[in-house]
Parts: sequence; C-alpha cells; structure tokens
Amino acid sequence: MVAVAADRGHHFSKPSRDWIVLLEGHGVEGDAHGGPFVRHRYLARRRPRLPNLRQVHLIRSELFASLGEAGFEVGPGELGENVTTAALDVERLPLGTLVELGPTAIIELTGLRTPCVLIDRFRAGLKRHVLLSAETGPAFRCGVLGVVRVGGAVAAGDIVRVRLPPTSFQALPSL
Repeated sequence: MVAVAADRGHHFSKPSRDWIVLLEGHGVEGDAHGGPFVRHRYLARRRPRLPNLRQVHLIRSELFASLGEAGFEVGPGELGENVTTAALDVERLPLGTLVELGPTAIIELTGLRTPCVLIDRFRAGLKRHVLLSAETGPAFRCGVLGVVRVGGAVAAGDIVRVRLPPTSFQALPSL
C-alpha cells in the first residue's frame, strides 16, 4: 500500500494520513463517506436509506504516473481515494473480490468509481483522461469502491492481498 487518506468533510481531495482505521459495515473512521447508508451527496439527497456501497475508495498509484505523462500532477488522496495501491490493477478485479489490507482489514469490491464533473473542477480536462473505451477493459480508471467486511488499522507500507470470488467473475459495475 502506497498511501492512506481520510477527510471528515465532503471535499474532493483527502489529506494523507499515517494510518486509518476501517470499521466493519461503516468504512473509514472519521471519513465523510463512512456509514451504513449512502453518503455520496447526490445519492443521499435522493435515496438516503440505500446501503452504502462506497465506504472505501481504492486507486492504483500507476494512474498518477499516467496522468503525469498527460500533464496532470496528481498525488495520493487528491482524487478522493482512501487507499492508494501499487502493482494491482484494481479496476479489472471482479465484483465481490476481497482485498485484504494490512494485518486484519478486508474490503469487498462493489463497483467502479464513476468520474463526475468534480474531477474537471479539480483539474480542468482531467476527466477525459480517466475515461476508457469499454473495448479495452473497464469504462473508467479512477479507482474502485468497496465495503468493509472486517475492520482494522491500515497504513502506508502495509501488505495488500487479493482473494478472488470462488465462482463468479462478473465485471465491476459503475457506482
């Protein structure tokens, strides 16, 4: 794991932390997107009792290098992610994949993060660089979302392990 981040407020970027605590069924302790019900501002206004499938946001660090080649300087936490991974193509993992973080925490992947207009407000023109053709793989490359199945503290430098679903290899839906 390259970095971890959290923010109590609903800001686009999240400040990096030395460590974060993942709470089962809740998300990141003290993060604005934590809780059992949807916390995404647009969705919460319309259907506040929907289950929160967006408790934790993971992005692969290789995206930052790719965006840098396109002229965008972006670092960990700046795209709103809680966990930055390395050498793990998270967008290509199937629905229901379990991602073990650190010694105890487990996240179950629920979907692709759908890029919104806020990405272009953060850096003008950035959104088109995180959109991909569906023919080449996932429609987006701005991370994945998941729910906390087992809690625990996680920190930059912790080991990340992947457990694929035993039978289903369904692509991650857009959330």
